[in-house]
Amino acid sequence: MVAAFLTIVGYSLNDTVVIYDRIREDLRKYRKMAILSLINLSLNETLARTVVTSFTVLIALGVLMLIGPQVIFSLAVAIFLGVVIGTYSSIYISAPVLVWLGIKPDSFLRTEDKDAPEAQPA
Repeated sequence: MVAAFLTIVGYSLNDTVVIYDRIREDLRKYRKMAILSLINLSLNETLARTVVTSFTVLIALGVLMLIGPQVIFSLAVAIFLGVVIGTYSSIYISAPVLVWLGIKPDSFLRTEDKDAPEAQPA
């Protein structure tokens, strides 16, 4: 069960990092876009990757549950449920957390970029 738990946490974290990274890239690219539209765009850009990855893992786990040895059945079921829950949390929970935290399009600019005084001639 520890191996299943660690696999589930790692899978969910990896998926969430991919989504957050795309949001960060889009924040730099589309600075004038509203945050909700930007998050929606970023999720749509990563949705195919997330669903295909989850689907292929679920196919492999389904085969293990159906024709695999009895010893591995409980591990396969635990990881199967974890992948479903991890995919759901990555898509439907991680992005709204950014809105709840108050992320703005200029949140990822360096502070010296925001507050840098004009360079004075020598």
